[in-house]
Amino acid sequence: MSTVSVDQQRRIQVLPPRLANQIAAGEVVERPSSVIKELVENAIDAGARRIDIELEAGGARLIRVRDNGRGIGHDDLPLALSRHATSKIESLSDLEGVQSLGFRGEALAAISSVSRLELFSNTYDDTSQAWRVTAEGRDMQSSVTPAPHPRGTSVTVRDLFFNTPARRKFLRTEKTELNHVEEVFRRLALSRFDIGWSLRHNQKPVHQLGPCDSELAGEQRIATLLGREFLKNALHIDIEATGLRLSGWVGLPTHTRAQADQQYFFVNGRVIRDRLVAHAVRQAYRDVLFHGRHPVFVLYLELDPAVVDVNVHPTKHEVRFRDGRLVHDFLFSSLHKALADVRPAERDSQDQEADARTSDVDTAPDWQQQAMSLRPEQSGSRDWPASASSQPAGEHRVREFMAGYRALHPEHEASLLTPGGGVPAPEDSSSSRTASSPSMPEDTGTETPPLGYAVAQLHGVYILSQTERGMVVVDMHAAHERITYERMKQQWLSGQLQAQPLLVPVSMAAAAPQLEVAEQEAEAFERLGVVLEPGGPETLLVRQVPALLGKADVESLVRDMLVELERFGRSDRIEAHLNEILSTMACHGSIRANRRLTLPEMNALLRDMEHTERSGQCNHGRPTWTELSMTQLDKLFLRGQ
Repeated sequence: MSTVSVDQQRRIQVLPPRLANQIAAGEVVERPSSVIKELVENAIDAGARRIDIELEAGGARLIRVRDNGRGIGHDDLPLALSRHATSKIESLSDLEGVQSLGFRGEALAAISSVSRLELFSNTYDDTSQAWRVTAEGRDMQSSVTPAPHPRGTSVTVRDLFFNTPARRKFLRTEKTELNHVEEVFRRLALSRFDIGWSLRHNQKPVHQLGPCDSELAGEQRIATLLGREFLKNALHIDIEATGLRLSGWVGLPTHTRAQADQQYFFVNGRVIRDRLVAHAVRQAYRDVLFHGRHPVFVLYLELDPAVVDVNVHPTKHEVRFRDGRLVHDFLFSSLHKALADVRPAERDSQDQEADARTSDVDTAPDWQQQAMSLRPEQSGSRDWPASASSQPAGEHRVREFMAGYRALHPEHEASLLTPGGGVPAPEDSSSSRTASSPSMPEDTGTETPPLGYAVAQLHGVYILSQTERGMVVVDMHAAHERITYERMKQQWLSGQLQAQPLLVPVSMAAAAPQLEVAEQEAEAFERLGVVLEPGGPETLLVRQVPALLGKADVESLVRDMLVELERFGRSDRIEAHLNEILSTMACHGSIRANRRLTLPEMNALLRDMEHTERSGQCNHGRPTWTELSMTQLDKLFLRGQ
């Protein structure tokens, strides 16, 4: 009986091409949706303006991707299925600033090693000039033969993992695989609005999307892929600064999901999932989301390709930014400001346009929280109510507003100005309405404020207000809590951060990287009221913390800050802890349930909401108000039917 020596068993040898390709397939081909992603990215790089995808059995039996791009020339076809063969990069400088979606050159070779793959391509308008290429044999040699095909390329993949049963048994049910394919299709269709798309499964159409030549068509595509409610409850943003541009749609805090399944972020047209991006978005939504909920967004970041590395992951789902702190702060500040600038606003012509944009899309029920239009407050916006000097007939509205405001916030009476810019008129008891006179303000021809005028208080908890469109219901405690919280934050930020030196410094163990971060970010720590000093080769001393955090777990707080600064270049731990304390103080300092308010007090609260950042949610993320339009009320009572 012969034996093989250990030395012979461990000899280095070159792997056969098919085996090498199958190993590469383990990185880029996880399931049918992975194949579609790679093939479609190639089609986009080829300049296609129409991409058709056809599947059978969830993609396990058949995947066909056809495009009308530039095609592959006859001389290049023998290399099309070769490993690490590509037309998209030639040198290291090309790799450092790569702008194409596919560039590694192993996708087609990897796919052909675990399936029966055929590629048809034509660079001319004459169908007789087309060619077919397949990879055959143990060495994966390419075979090129003539075959009719219109201009562009078609790739047919049959029997995925037919020769790797271990991989095939990990495929899920047909429905599950189709769901994964639809998600990839959704990402790709959202990445390029100028391309027409179609998806068919088992000879049945699933999606049919034409190219978008206008903003209206683009929004219709979003409504088709993500639902009408997404578009109705999203803010459109377009911000540019420091060589970065962020555009797209961010969902309102009241429109959230239980899972993070409607979050799409694109960097130079490439969809990614990045921890730095996720952290920046999470910070921007920090104190407006209800616990356990996830925001929705479709965002596009554009920047110089030379400052982002897309070659850090086999599937190119992750990227690395040269200046991660700059990108993080830009994303955070842009989203934070967009959400903060949202104010209640009247339903105007923009609402009719939004309805027209999505009129052809199947929708969810019309009734929803905060159905009123929301838009960022603009400089020079209309003041509510009109000043007494410019609207004499509406003077009682101004007096009513000022009387209610003084009742809720007497500490601001000295510095308070009327909307017209003058000093508040003395309170006139004859002009102040009380709960015993629940009539609406007289019609003077002026426009009604976005949240309308209060008409009643319900069970000591809710304020009922009449608007031009219908009725608004306000949770008075939640609304006043947000108003108080935002005012306290502004007061805190406008003054110097009060620091408290520790009588006994807190000593904490720290590794060399953490000591380095503490030294590099000493100025940032000091601005936040924290003073750190090295206490030894592996020790940090905390000598000072903000006064409000005197009872916090100092070591845990500083350690979390060091980790975030090292990973993201920014930490909000101090701010988060301060906000938690201010939020608690605001909650205890806000009006409680069962407190009877007069109509002036209710209207003062409504006017305050209209000028307060993030007034649509309380500090805990609960909605503060909702609206029922007259159309919705008429439906409830079957009027006009």
